[in-house]
Amino acid sequence: MRKTLIGYVLSIVVMLVIGIVMLFSTGAFATDAHGNPYYFIQRQALWMGLGVVACCVAACVDYHLWQRYWKWLFAFSVVLLAACFLFPKINGSHRWIRFGGFSFQPSEVGKIAAAAFLAAWFSDRAGEMSRSFRQGFVFPLCIVGILMALIAAEVDLGTTALIGATTLLTMFVAGSHLGHLSILAGGGLAGLAVVAISIPQRLERLIGFLDLEKHADGSGYQQLQGLIALATGGVWGLGLGNSRQKMHYLPFAHTDFIFPVVGEELGLVCTMLVVLAYTVMIICGVYIAMNASDRFGALFSFALVIMMGIQAALNIAVTTALLPNKGIALPFISYGGSSLLFSMLAVGILINIYRQGESEHTVKSAVRLPVRVTPRI
Repeated sequence: MRKTLIGYVLSIVVMLVIGIVMLFSTGAFATDAHGNPYYFIQRQALWMGLGVVACCVAACVDYHLWQRYWKWLFAFSVVLLAACFLFPKINGSHRWIRFGGFSFQPSEVGKIAAAAFLAAWFSDRAGEMSRSFRQGFVFPLCIVGILMALIAAEVDLGTTALIGATTLLTMFVAGSHLGHLSILAGGGLAGLAVVAISIPQRLERLIGFLDLEKHADGSGYQQLQGLIALATGGVWGLGLGNSRQKMHYLPFAHTDFIFPVVGEELGLVCTMLVVLAYTVMIICGVYIAMNASDRFGALFSFALVIMMGIQAALNIAVTTALLPNKGIALPFISYGGSSLLFSMLAVGILINIYRQGESEHTVKSAVRLPVRVTPRI
């Protein structure tokens, strides 16, 4: 078990280091750097410091508090998501709350709230209850649907799909009926398609994705430039700091499209290292879930690690033109304060679940140890 924790923490550290290095390389060329080449690296360092504090606190505080107070967290996230509509749009979406020059994305709170709710709901409902249509399908779907509806209304289909996929997999692991989940998967895909078609901006992205070269000057421009960056880097890359695409050719090279710049500067070797780090994170996280001390810890840790894994997969798929452009960050690597903060919070929760699972495993092992009796002479 100790090797699992080491592997998990090491994978996070590798991604954080790559993120800081690449943000130092790309941040100076961002259009909103306000003339300060260190603008984004300074802010990311501040958020990383807050994230480390949140990680340490979550690692020390009993994770069962999330089970007790998930209703308050859920209500708080709903209020924050609704408050987004009080602020002006940024890039065509109501995703952020702005205060004092900082932007905060409430959907990050919603992701933690959704995971806590699903774990708490199904921890009390096992066996036949989890397989029932009402208890194991309708109720949890309706409650998570509140968060998904608010996030979709902000025009954040990527996070909506992320929470939906996490909900589907968590319900599957919790024992929900496979037939019900099949309906959910089909309905969710159909719903996303309808929403994407009904929003002109998202429809334009979808059309551009189908033929990037034809729409190279419009909706396909960003993904095409990302592919050019990856192809230019080759196996070994052009060298750290030598990216040409980040020089105002590739939009959002420091946020959503930082992965192609990693490939351009550090090559296929480093992009595969990033993929390996996420793979190790997922494997170790699932192993932590399998050895949790109770059902809530198992479901909660599984939901959190799968959510981060799916988000990474979506980002990499978008930046390599395997999926339409969604505008979703690469966890631990992309610039984004609220994303980094709550990703580190999730890391701390998993460490706490590991610690309690390890303590219980140690106690059980000690109880099972045979007592050696010294024979009397």
